[in-house]
Amino acid sequence: MLTRRLLLTTFFSLSCVALVPSLASAKDFKSERISIQSSGAGSDVILIPGLGSSPRVWAEMIKAVPAHRYHLIQVAGFAGQAAGANQDGVVAAPVAEEIARYIAEQGLQKPAVIGHSLGGTIGMMLAARHPQAISTLMVVDMLPFLGALFGPPGTTATSIKPTADAILANLRNADPAARQQTAQATLSGMIDTVAMRAGAIEDSVTSDPGVTARAYHELIVTDLTPELVQIVVPVTVLYVLPKGIPFTEAQMDGYYQAAYATLKGAVLKRIPASAHFIMWDQAARFQSEVKVFLN
Repeated sequence: MLTRRLLLTTFFSLSCVALVPSLASAKDFKSERISIQSSGAGSDVILIPGLGSSPRVWAEMIKAVPAHRYHLIQVAGFAGQAAGANQDGVVAAPVAEEIARYIAEQGLQKPAVIGHSLGGTIGMMLAARHPQAISTLMVVDMLPFLGALFGPPGTTATSIKPTADAILANLRNADPAARQQTAQATLSGMIDTVAMRAGAIEDSVTSDPGVTARAYHELIVTDLTPELVQIVVPVTVLYVLPKGIPFTEAQMDGYYQAAYATLKGAVLKRIPASAHFIMWDQAARFQSEVKVFLN
């Protein structure tokens, strides 16, 4: 069984300092849980960043893959944004509902969706619960039930809840200095590209601690496996073998294949020589995968 510290290092998603140019706010859409800006022109693509992240994580990819209109999701409470309605309760599930409302109100015609980490979980919720709203989904380094990695075989959302509750309490009680130290330590295992780390720390430590903690707790206790059969759109899953995890490449491949076994037709691709932020650590490969995915 993986240690709690290792799992926090592996999956605690942060963000980047790069800026995305030529952004425009979504017209006539108001939400207390998300804000959305758009960039470019062409077919619609919704981009959902991870835990404690901002849309800046997609900057290099957007530049490298033009001819699309990108809709960049910012979750309230992350990366210096006010918590809004995410101040209490769960985060991912209501954010997925707000994205579905955005698609409907803006009249988007079955956009593609790309979600990283927590954003991948939100993308799966959207695809399963609003199967006619989108055209295709890419999940970047996330499992349908993250909590399974925190316990022995047979772990369920119910059995892992005490562990998730303890993690929630620890995150809530951390002082600013401890949060800074955790962010710095975590990044060394999540981002191999050193130039991106300073901005990632900035976004992490300026995220609302309560929103971040509750969203992470929600990830651990949410098992989307039973809902995968409701997903009818093509799905691509990119994943890595994280540093420090005592799995071989073949074991990690088998783990992902088992996790997504009920999602028929899913394309699973392990990206070698990358940490959690594939879009930075293997930028050219990631951009190539996105081009194939969107075409």
